[in-house]
Amino acid sequence: MFKKIKTLLFGSVAGGAIIIAVFSILSRLLGLLRDRLLSSTFGAGQTLDAYYAAFRLPDLIFNTLVLGALSSAFIPIFLSVWHKDKKEAWQAANSILNILLVAITVLVIILFIFAPQLVNIFVHGFSPEGRALTTQLTRIMLFSTLFFTVSNVIGSVLNSFRRFLAFSAAAVMYNLGIIFGIVFLSPKFGPIGLAWGVLLGAALHLLIQIPAVVKIGFRWQPNFNWRQSAVRRIGFLMLPRSFGLAISQLNETITTFIASGLAVGTVSIYNLAFNLISFPINIFGTSLATSVFPVFSQALINNDKNLFLHHFSKTVRRILYLIVPTMVVVILLRAQIVRLILGAGKFSWTNTVLTANTLGFFSLSLLAQSLIPVFARSFYAKHDTKTPVKTAAVGLILNIILSLILGRLMGPSGLALALAISSTVNLILLYFILHKDLGHLDQKNIFMSLLKIVGLSLVMALVIQVVKTFVGSGVNMQRFTGVLVQFVVAGLAGAMVYFILSLIFRAREVEFVKRYLNRFFHR
Repeated sequence: MFKKIKTLLFGSVAGGAIIIAVFSILSRLLGLLRDRLLSSTFGAGQTLDAYYAAFRLPDLIFNTLVLGALSSAFIPIFLSVWHKDKKEAWQAANSILNILLVAITVLVIILFIFAPQLVNIFVHGFSPEGRALTTQLTRIMLFSTLFFTVSNVIGSVLNSFRRFLAFSAAAVMYNLGIIFGIVFLSPKFGPIGLAWGVLLGAALHLLIQIPAVVKIGFRWQPNFNWRQSAVRRIGFLMLPRSFGLAISQLNETITTFIASGLAVGTVSIYNLAFNLISFPINIFGTSLATSVFPVFSQALINNDKNLFLHHFSKTVRRILYLIVPTMVVVILLRAQIVRLILGAGKFSWTNTVLTANTLGFFSLSLLAQSLIPVFARSFYAKHDTKTPVKTAAVGLILNIILSLILGRLMGPSGLALALAISSTVNLILLYFILHKDLGHLDQKNIFMSLLKIVGLSLVMALVIQVVKTFVGSGVNMQRFTGVLVQFVVAGLAGAMVYFILSLIFRAREVEFVKRYLNRFFHR
């Protein structure tokens, strides 16, 4: 039985996606608990605004130089070198690790020194007390990037070998560290305890992956061979991708800058709503894109365009099958979602309404934000890291313009709408460029699947709305239990109708769920 489960989970792209999705769900559930603890303890006010703003500098250097940039450039090159010379591949991995760690350490020290000046710029609208707290939190959180740098290199190695278990569990450990900070450290040390929790979570994120990478043969060596061919190729590919991620981080920093000049609590509400919408994006979009990336890379290394297009089309259609009905659920049950997850303690009814409205506008970005990782990784597998940078730059400019206009008109909801529009434009540009490069993307099958999925989702929406109204009239909606009953009954009714109709109308995308369930129970 154990062998059958192992074959199911570790022997295919979908198996890898299942591992990533399971741990992503667990991590995101812990993330929801984390956000509930934060919102109920501090409310959408100065402390929570400072906490979320304090991530800007650490995220800027880490996400720009390491996260994504490393994995998108590292995996294709590492795999190609591994098949030729395993010793050289390990040497390249060590050199990348050591070079990045030294570079990030230098940046952390510089940013630590100049944190007050930088914080005063990007949260100009905060009070003096708010800026001072943001600076304190930022300085502690900066050191988490050192743990994440090592952890991400190790994670990229594990990803290359399609060892997703420890890699996926790392995010769980990170959230556990943050929760420990909220529950045990902040009561003792005040808001500063939140930053120490982040640092603890980063350390756990690294430690959980070390045994797995040692098991597959990685040994640390003090290599700094930047002249090695593989290292230079990785660095060459990382450069444009780093610009792309710098654009993404600049986007978030500018959004924080704009939000800090609006009402107190805007930064908190925007981030809480964004975290809620990130739940399905990470489970459905990112998990599938991450698990299929090594397959994309290997197919193009072997010059097998048909295999690449097969996996691309299948992945896109699976994401559509999962994410379109999710949009329906979020739009129709957004108030219930916010009340159940965040509506406790110091999180007021006004905070709840503002967050629900913001979540509704964020839901419009679900499709684009879930598909962009797959399209971007298609370019990375072709060793093209420039194209996603260019489309992201267009999205950045559009988002800044729209945020300045809509943010002042609509508050946090306007910022969410700006992101939805700009991310959709980004996806459209990626689609047309990839289509031009490859000639076709199996768009006929994708479009036909989308039409069927939209039709099934509209029926699902009708069912949810009818059941929601019926249940709401029979329970006390002023109590947690009443809201919970309404959400669960309406959501399950809609999901069951969607699944049953998928079987009746033979939606191909539901077959992979049936197939792996059958393999699990009948092997």
